[in-house]
Amino acid sequence: MGTDRSKSIIQEILYPAGIALDGENPWDIRVKDERFYRRVVRDGSLGLGESYMEGWWECERLDEFFSRILPTQPEDRIKKSWRLLLRVLGARLINPGRKSRAFRIGERHYDRGNDLFKSMLDRRMVYSCAYWKGAGNLDDAQEAKLDLICRKLGIKTGDRILDIGCGWGSLARYAAEHYNAEAVGITVSSEQVSLGRQLCCGLPIEIRLQDYRDMDEKFDHIASIGMFEHVGYRNYRTYMQKAHDCLTDHGLFLLHTIGRDVSQVTTDPWMGKYIFPNSLIPSMKQISASIEGLFIVEDVQNLGHDYDATLISWFNNFDGNWDKLNEFYDQRFYRMWKYYLLSAAGTFRSRCLQVWQILLSKKGVLCAPAAPHRQI
Repeated sequence: MGTDRSKSIIQEILYPAGIALDGENPWDIRVKDERFYRRVVRDGSLGLGESYMEGWWECERLDEFFSRILPTQPEDRIKKSWRLLLRVLGARLINPGRKSRAFRIGERHYDRGNDLFKSMLDRRMVYSCAYWKGAGNLDDAQEAKLDLICRKLGIKTGDRILDIGCGWGSLARYAAEHYNAEAVGITVSSEQVSLGRQLCCGLPIEIRLQDYRDMDEKFDHIASIGMFEHVGYRNYRTYMQKAHDCLTDHGLFLLHTIGRDVSQVTTDPWMGKYIFPNSLIPSMKQISASIEGLFIVEDVQNLGHDYDATLISWFNNFDGNWDKLNEFYDQRFYRMWKYYLLSAAGTFRSRCLQVWQILLSKKGVLCAPAAPHRQI
C-alpha cells in the first residue's frame, strides 16, 4: 500500500476522535517521517508505539491523544492482519503464564533498576493505582490506598498476611507499622527482593523470591495488588485455587487488578513486547469464572478513574528526574517509558480500562466490612 493511501486511512481513523495530522491542538500528531503512515497501517498499535520510539512522530499531549482515540476503537478500522491472528492463535495454544516463564516479567520489567522506580514512585514505592479521594499528592494517595486495603481486610494485631506480588514490600510494611501485623511477601523480581528486604528490615516481614504456585502455608488474610495482570487467563483458576488453599476459613482475600470490559486472550502488542511481557488484563467475566465455587464476593470497588492521576504523577517524577537517569538509560528508553506512562494515563482517562478491588471470602462472613470506602 502506498504512502498516500496509508495517510488517507490514518486521517479517516483520526477524524472521529477530533485529532488532526500536523494540527494545532496539543493532542494532534506531528509527523516527522513519512514512513509513519505505512508502518501504522501495517502494524497497528505496535507500529504506532515503535514509530514513536524511533522519533517518526510527535505529540505534545500523548495522554490526551490516547484518551480521545481509544474510545473510537481505531484498531477495528484497520484490516486485521495475519500477525494479529497468529497472536490470538498462539495465546490459545500456548500458556504464556506457565510456571517455567513465571520469572520473565520480573527480569524484563521489575528488574530494570531500582533507581528508575525510586525516581518515579512515591516514598513507599507503591507501583499500583493510588486512591486520591482526599489526597493532595502521590505520597498521601498511596498511603490512603494501603490503609483502605488494610481496613477492608479487617487486619488486627498479630494477623499473618500474604501479599502475592508484593513489589518492594509496601503493603506488608504499612500493615506491620500501622496494624501490628506479620507478613510474607512474594515476588518474581530479584531487584524487588533485594531492596524490599532492606526497606522492611526490623519488621516481622519476610520477602521471598517465589512463584505463587509454590506457596503451601496458611494465612489470616491475603492481598494481591497489581499482580493478577501477569497471571494469564489459562492460569486464573490455578491462582484462585492456590489463594483458597492458603487462606484460613474465616480470612479475607483482596484482589486489586486492572480490568477490561470485554474478555480477551491477548494483550496490546506494543505493551506486551516492550513493557509487560506475557501479561493479560482480565475481564470481570473471567474473574468470576475463576472464583466460582471457591470464593464469595463480599465487595467490589472501581478505582479506575484514580489511575489517570497516578500515572501522570509517575510521569512527572520520571521526567523531572531524567537528568539523573539518563546516565543509565538512552533517549530511546525515555521515549518508550514516556509513551508507556502517558498512553496508559489516557487509557484510564477514557475509561477503556478499570481498576477493581474485589473482596473475597471462602464461606461468607456474618458481618463483612461494610464498604469502608464509603465512609471516607
